[in-house]
Amino acid sequence: MENKMFCFQCEQTAGCSGCTGKTGVCGKTSETAHLQDLLTGSLIGLARAANGSPTLAEGTGSLIIEGLFATLTNVNFDDQSLRALIDRAHQEKASFAPGCPGCGSPCGKNEDFDLSLLWKEEEDIRSLKSLILFGIRGMAAYAFHAMVLGYTDDELTQFFCKALFAIGENWEMKELLQTVLEVGKYNLRCMELLDQANTKTFGSPSPVTVPLEIEKGPFIVISGHDLLDLKLLLEQTEGKGINIYTHGEMLPAHAYPELKKYPHLKGNFGTAWQNQQKEFSDIPAPVLFTTNCLMPPKSSYADRVFTTDAVAFPGLVHIGKEKDFTPVIEKALELGGYRENQHFTGINGGKTVTTGFGHEAVLNVADQVIQAVKSGAIRHFFLVGGCDGARPGRNYYTEFVKKAPADTVILTLACGKYRFNDLDLGTIGGLPRLLDIGQCNDAYSAIQIASALADAFGCEVNDLPLSMVLSWYEQKAVCILLTLLHLGIKNIYLGPTLPAFLSPNVLSLLVENYKISPVSTPEKDLAAMLGAKLQ
Repeated sequence: MENKMFCFQCEQTAGCSGCTGKTGVCGKTSETAHLQDLLTGSLIGLARAANGSPTLAEGTGSLIIEGLFATLTNVNFDDQSLRALIDRAHQEKASFAPGCPGCGSPCGKNEDFDLSLLWKEEEDIRSLKSLILFGIRGMAAYAFHAMVLGYTDDELTQFFCKALFAIGENWEMKELLQTVLEVGKYNLRCMELLDQANTKTFGSPSPVTVPLEIEKGPFIVISGHDLLDLKLLLEQTEGKGINIYTHGEMLPAHAYPELKKYPHLKGNFGTAWQNQQKEFSDIPAPVLFTTNCLMPPKSSYADRVFTTDAVAFPGLVHIGKEKDFTPVIEKALELGGYRENQHFTGINGGKTVTTGFGHEAVLNVADQVIQAVKSGAIRHFFLVGGCDGARPGRNYYTEFVKKAPADTVILTLACGKYRFNDLDLGTIGGLPRLLDIGQCNDAYSAIQIASALADAFGCEVNDLPLSMVLSWYEQKAVCILLTLLHLGIKNIYLGPTLPAFLSPNVLSLLVENYKISPVSTPEKDLAAMLGAKLQ
């Protein structure tokens, strides 16, 4: 049977090999998947046309970032907006090669790339090119969030072009592997840029306890990652009797001074993103999606879901670049919210969650942490974080955290934390055992914390009593993993399954050079990790 589509960029891909039918596991149709491939091919064509240009116009860079972001899992399901992006890519390409469309003897150097050729490549070449493509898709999300706050980097834009160009070329494995690691290098810079953008705009995060109770009266739930959208929504709802609740990866927003100063930013609604179709089914309030992860809305609540930025879904009201959230506000007032306060809990029954342990907050108590390690109070650190998802087996992360000894500290980030972030793990020497660093892009904070501890102990990060246990779902996890590999971090545990786009040879290379291991059982993995001692 002929495939209707081919997509294997997320962890839940059908059969752990690829979605090929009329609809992908994420809910996108085969036509949407085809348009995302065409969009990617048009961006490669644009990169080909721009190849060799010493500088790129601001519009070129922003278009590439926006286009790549639109192909991320659970972001854009709207065919019309994808076609518009393809048209924009072609128009932008024409500015570099104005004579191309009417040329009587086309050379092919500036043509769009047929992405179906990538899926048919020899498996090792396909694997490395997929790592590049999926890595820059994830990286584009971070670049987009920094860009809307006014932070850009010409070197990053040039690299996006270089990486896109590489995907369309007949390069050997050695050249492609070098580009794969470069994705990690430039993603580190991208996360640094976003960290700078967020902290300069909203202040440095500080620890905060966030309630899961929803107060009576009108409210709006905001999901995604975009802190600027939250700031604008808070401004536009001020004094209107509407409370705002975060969802998913927006939870860390409560830790930023310029956001938590608004008294109507009340708390957090819901658990992990993959539970949204159940948790939003009878919600008497609108939901605003600023980025992924959007699941196809059920008819029971589709009339109250709004999108903005790169997120789009057919039939939903989309808030444009003018950022007038009036339709969302009017819907909140119309629905009216709950008549009485609602007492919700996390997955494990907890009534509150904490967040805000970014690099500045943790490094401010570095002396306390170092002393706790030297005294033996803290035996080991575990970074347990990454993307969550619906595939069976992700309870591994809950059980891992529950079974971690009482003299260990759990660092976490991204949406995977919802598996355990409502647990009360107690304290060590006055410090919470569970430290939520923030969103997935706050992997930058985790890197800064690990580097500072390594400096304090006069060792390498790989020699610290630190183990990384990562869960992955979509492409931002890919670029973060590549950043860790770029930094030479070894002995990473990855799950719940390994990426379908990793060929046996590429996987062997990663295992041999970086000691990457698939997760097994919490008991077995804890025993192996706790054998590592500070040198």
